[in-house]
Amino acid sequence: MDSTRRQITKIAREVSKFTVRMLKTDGVGTAEYDFIHAVRKNPGITQAALRELFTLDKGAAARRAASLEAKGYLIRKPNPEDGRSQLLYATEKADSLKNSKASVEALYYEWLEEALTPEDNAEFCRILNTLYDRSKAESRAGFPHLTQRFFEGAGKNEPSAD
Repeated sequence: MDSTRRQITKIAREVSKFTVRMLKTDGVGTAEYDFIHAVRKNPGITQAALRELFTLDKGAAARRAASLEAKGYLIRKPNPEDGRSQLLYATEKADSLKNSKASVEALYYEWLEEALTPEDNAEFCRILNTLYDRSKAESRAGFPHLTQRFFEGAGKNEPSAD
């Protein structure tokens, strides 16, 4: 049984709700923020690649890119390898939005930490770092232990690699 009752997930969901509410004051919704984030991580990405990444239809990707360009978060440049497509880049305004999201999340977590004594907070952070390190190591390895547990718990065989 999950002794945490998924409370980390539930807290993260509340942080996300608050962050979305605050980002909307900049005129950006969750889907748009994810789009900007993908462009920031992949400068010069095409709309076609973003469509594939987000499983969007052609029109939806074009509208989202055009909207973010009009808001000043993205710019388009001609693709030198293909005269028909354009490459998308994040602007400085998009970079400041990233900082804005991080600061909103930090504000929320700082507010939560006020409920703890300094000693409890130090212990909580130590334990949280232990869990984060374990999670990140499993992710980097491709989730081998969790994949095995998933298939064992579901009574299924892992899919073959061929």
